[in-house]
Amino acid sequence: MTFLRLALAQMNPVVGDLSGNAGRIIRTLKKAVKEQADIVVFPELALTGYPPEDLILKPQFIADNMAEMKRISSHAPGITAIIGFVDAGEKGGLYNAAAVISGGKLIDIYHKILLPNYGVFDEVRYFKPGKRVPVYSIPATRPAVRFGINICEDIWHAAGPARQQSLAGAELIININASPYETGKPECRRRLIQQRAAENSVVIAYLNTVGGQDELVFDGLSMVYDHTGCLIAQAKAFAEELMIVDLDLGKTRKYRRLRGLCDKPRVAKTAPALQEIRVPAARVPARHTMRKAGFSGILIQEEEIYRALMLGTADYIRKNGFKGAVIGLSGGIDSSLVAAVAADAIGRENVTGVFMPSEFTSQESREDAFLLAENLGITITELPIGKLLQEYKRSLVHQFEGLAEDITEENLQARIRGNLLMALSNKFGWIVLTTGNKSEMSVGYATLYGDMAGGFAVIKDVPKTLVYRVCRWRNLQREGGVIPARVLVKEPTAELRPDQKDSDSLPPYEILDPILKAYIEEEISFEEIVRLGYDAATVKRVISLVDRSEYKRRQSPPGIKITGRAFGRDRRFPITNRYRSY
Repeated sequence: MTFLRLALAQMNPVVGDLSGNAGRIIRTLKKAVKEQADIVVFPELALTGYPPEDLILKPQFIADNMAEMKRISSHAPGITAIIGFVDAGEKGGLYNAAAVISGGKLIDIYHKILLPNYGVFDEVRYFKPGKRVPVYSIPATRPAVRFGINICEDIWHAAGPARQQSLAGAELIININASPYETGKPECRRRLIQQRAAENSVVIAYLNTVGGQDELVFDGLSMVYDHTGCLIAQAKAFAEELMIVDLDLGKTRKYRRLRGLCDKPRVAKTAPALQEIRVPAARVPARHTMRKAGFSGILIQEEEIYRALMLGTADYIRKNGFKGAVIGLSGGIDSSLVAAVAADAIGRENVTGVFMPSEFTSQESREDAFLLAENLGITITELPIGKLLQEYKRSLVHQFEGLAEDITEENLQARIRGNLLMALSNKFGWIVLTTGNKSEMSVGYATLYGDMAGGFAVIKDVPKTLVYRVCRWRNLQREGGVIPARVLVKEPTAELRPDQKDSDSLPPYEILDPILKAYIEEEISFEEIVRLGYDAATVKRVISLVDRSEYKRRQSPPGIKITGRAFGRDRRFPITNRYRSY
């Protein structure tokens, strides 16, 4: 029997914190040695953090990254380590790379072959593709263990490096990742890794990073599948973990032989160059019993989204050095969800709600805002804006003479509130969390320099109908709930004029959200959306609002991506644009 103890370090790096990330890697290396692991694995670009974006264009950053990798190597004498970093190739060019370290020495470097260049990924901008497909062997085991290493996108293609490594005799494929979260993606990954393991008759260890980085959230959920496509182990979601997995590769080897997959390399002529590299084992494995692997549960979609919002918010605040968060509480559903997420993410003692009533604010909104704050245990303060609004109007009386009040005066209220929140932010070092949802951001139902003013947009990629679903899930987590029941049933309103309702300006959200999903996320044409059963005039109006609001979105704060196509990194449209698809 051939046993191998594998340690998968699902870690949360900070982009650009080279020394800090290196220190965490070294500490984890030592912990893995204590756990008697044969191999410890770290995520894609664990040393630099992912994505480092244009930091990669700084020569000093690359040099510092290489120096830290050299420092790490000297701290790994008793284990084989695989670590993601940026490699400066000998012939020029940069590579998304995995260092292979054993016995305190750098043995080899794998270069990512398939570079993603879609959605949030811009790797072709920075990296060259690798040209080698190494297979590594640890001869100290009897018989020698053969394994392959590849990086993220490499595993998504059936004819990619994993196939070549399997044909060359690899029994284990280690795939390191920085794969960001979006709804439905965890299950998609599970199916993919299960398929790759079964079709290649290999064990696949899929390691993902975890944590928030600007708009992106990485959900972890690292996993190991055996040679038949059965799940062996799965790490936690949205949390760091050093997952230890004992592999019986003797079973894998026997299965491969029965299927005619022997050790002789069989690689297509068109494949990248293949080579086998011997990795000196730091010690001879001597275990006779195998440790039982762990399994994390599968989350329902609402919990998955809520935890993504929590992690993204917590890391944005923590990694950027803010002392706390301030939120404008209106008594509505959106600000209620943002406040709940913030309180759960960074602690209720670090969250302040501000209620800013005007003459149009209802007593129900006041009651709901204060009840929410009480339920969450956060501080709430009241700053009325009535007198400030009158001063603004008096200042503009001559310019506006003879003109009726309209949306201008409505927007003044939002901008006064934005100014007050930013003043608190400046004075106390708090970040302003904006409360606009994806439905509103899509059609421009938000005020520039008003309710869009702030540092981070927690629910920017969460459609309104999904906001309600996530709020209902959160309420089920505590007896009596935290979000007042009335908030979940009352008509949405901005309360900027008498008896105002969102439906005065927009189609009902039950109609609006599916149209937005079809147009923005699925890229369905006007005619196709109409054929789905939606009124043509409504579809045309919605598309027009989306296209005309690009200038607003470009000035909005970053927000957490949870859908397949978020505004910002995912969807990049010109502001000045006369193309119309209807």
